[in-house]
Amino acid sequence: MIHLFEGDITQANVDAIVNAAKNSLLGGGGVDGAIHRAAGAELLALCRALPDKNGVRCPTGEAKITDGCNLPAKYVIHTVGPVYSQVSNPADLLARCYRNSLALAKENQCGSIAFPAISCGVYGYPIEAAAKIALEACCQKEHADLDIYFYLFGRSDFEIWQKIYRRLSS
Repeated sequence: MIHLFEGDITQANVDAIVNAAKNSLLGGGGVDGAIHRAAGAELLALCRALPDKNGVRCPTGEAKITDGCNLPAKYVIHTVGPVYSQVSNPADLLARCYRNSLALAKENQCGSIAFPAISCGVYGYPIEAAAKIALEACCQKEHADLDIYFYLFGRSDFEIWQKIYRRLSS
């Protein structure tokens, strides 16, 4: 079941929230910074403890999981979306973010997950194209037993996702 909200993902009362992270997983701006601030310093410590290769703890399109610390969610699933103008295959990488996050949620027996609009902020992914990719990835039959929430920033983004979801659902 897909649910769309305009609001703050850090307040989502779900099993896992997804962090649109930088590949270092050490916090940043936007959703990433908000999640790190709300979760507290322990989240940064958990991320630092993850193995890295030359400062990369999570390659683009992949996902890692940590405890939710001070968040209502039990887990934070960190995924790194593509910088739209800097890769040749942004659609594939963005779809992988959603698929890998969903796989981690299932591996950890999550019944619910909340996503932001991955890569749509400073990473420059066009919102309509990103919504279509995200919703198509999440509307697959294998995820029918999972409550999937999208927390969108601002009325305009919410309305775009709503329009795309209606189109895909009909």
